[in-house]
Amino acid sequence: MRGMLVQKSSFVALVEDDAAVRKAIVSLLGAAGIRTASFATGEAFLRSTHAHAAGCLIVDLQLGGMSGLELQHCLVKMESRMPIIFVTAHEDSEGHIRDEALNAGAAAFLHKPFDDVDLLRAIETALGGNS
Repeated sequence: MRGMLVQKSSFVALVEDDAAVRKAIVSLLGAAGIRTASFATGEAFLRSTHAHAAGCLIVDLQLGGMSGLELQHCLVKMESRMPIIFVTAHEDSEGHIRDEALNAGAAAFLHKPFDDVDLLRAIETALGGNS
């Protein structure tokens, strides 16, 4: 994590339905000095005040209820400019889902398990930092 340029004042929202993964990502971001609010569903995120306050959003592709792509589409309709980083364990051998997410404006698309540094770099890029 040394050398990462993510600002300590950065605020990231996380939508992940797997409690263990959610806890691990929150712990990683906390260790990097990144404030985080986490949610188990896209619906809970949208009901929160963080839906408009976060510098970027990390979202799992497959969630209970609204999917990550549906959440992205909802944010696009709300004219949100919040960068979205997708994380998924879902197999997408032909890349159609990845392409759909990126074409709709996703900042990054990472496959689980991903390297911690890759996630931190994606956040840095999403927040407008230098690589």
